[in-house]
Amino acid sequence: MDFRKRDNVTVDCVVFGLDSSGLNVLLRKRTLNMYDEDYKVIDDWVVTGYYVFKSKTLEESVDHIFKEITGISNSDKIQFKTYGNPNRIKSEKDLLWVRSRGVKTQTMTIAYYYALPLEKVNLKHDGFKWFLYQSVPELGFDHQEIVADAYEDLKRKIMTEPIVFNFLPVKFTLNDLQFAYESILHVEIDNRNFRKKALSKPYIVPLNEKRKGVSKKPSKLYVFSRDVYDAVKEKDYLISV
Repeated sequence: MDFRKRDNVTVDCVVFGLDSSGLNVLLRKRTLNMYDEDYKVIDDWVVTGYYVFKSKTLEESVDHIFKEITGISNSDKIQFKTYGNPNRIKSEKDLLWVRSRGVKTQTMTIAYYYALPLEKVNLKHDGFKWFLYQSVPELGFDHQEIVADAYEDLKRKIMTEPIVFNFLPVKFTLNDLQFAYESILHVEIDNRNFRKKALSKPYIVPLNEKRKGVSKKPSKLYVFSRDVYDAVKEKDYLISV
């Protein structure tokens, strides 16, 4: 493998995870202390990204970053925007950080996001932390904008593409599915109406199984069939909420 980097092209990786608390974003700690009163101390959070290797495609590069963080391979990703403003890096802290790394201040970033159940992620390195989307702290660089853009794209696509099922376990209940929609869209959904719509979709396939190990009445389990979805997607739509 050629480990030379494209020194002005990076990929950023926004990771969304869903758990019982709601929609979360995975962030990386950014710290720098020059021990000099002329320089600001940097202690904040950023989205994870890195330079593109000359021997890798953009997709291979972002998958490499994602695997390094989570240990997960072959997860679906969505490219949603490119950031190429020459003035992207302009704050005193950001300029200090970049110069301390000896890299160029002008870079183009291609941004992707991943969606998955939070419990599926076993973080491989220290310095990473999940934040509820509503509680994301102030971020370095233009990453506040990148996370917000990723979230807006997710909200749009969740209504027309089957990305919502990426947040669920392979076997899920209709309550799981409803909670995913409510958490991502920040809406309350009528349970009876939602179940009726969900049950009418041929790609939400009922199993002859129920969820075990719960105190309340066990709920019926379902799976998402990609094959059925692909066969009917021109004629059907995802659940309207």
